[in-house]
Amino acid sequence: MSAVWPAKDDTRRAVLARLAALDDVAGKADSPTLLPLARTELHHLADGWRRLLTVHCAEPDGSCASCRTGIRARRWPCPVWRAAHEQLIGERVQHRQRTLSPRNRFTRLSRR
Repeated sequence: MSAVWPAKDDTRRAVLARLAALDDVAGKADSPTLLPLARTELHHLADGWRRLLTVHCAEPDGSCASCRTGIRARRWPCPVWRAAHEQLIGERVQHRQRTLSPRNRFTRLSRR
């Protein structure tokens, strides 16, 4: 496993601890305790998704503004939008159909 900066590890630990606490409360708390917390957390959840998805907007060329693999950008909808759709809507996003046929790397070999 790669080394993580201490601040990043602290952030990761804090987020995972908060998620665990919310899971615990959701499973054990009574309705009068749970309702105000649920309202607050639902607002936080919706706001967080909006902020994250704003950063992962579609560029005019059909790529994601934030997702890059090396020098190449990922096609939109990117994995973040796909995960949001799956988590919030409950179903997977279908892959886009290719508009061009894939390159055949063996074309030159088969012509010989």
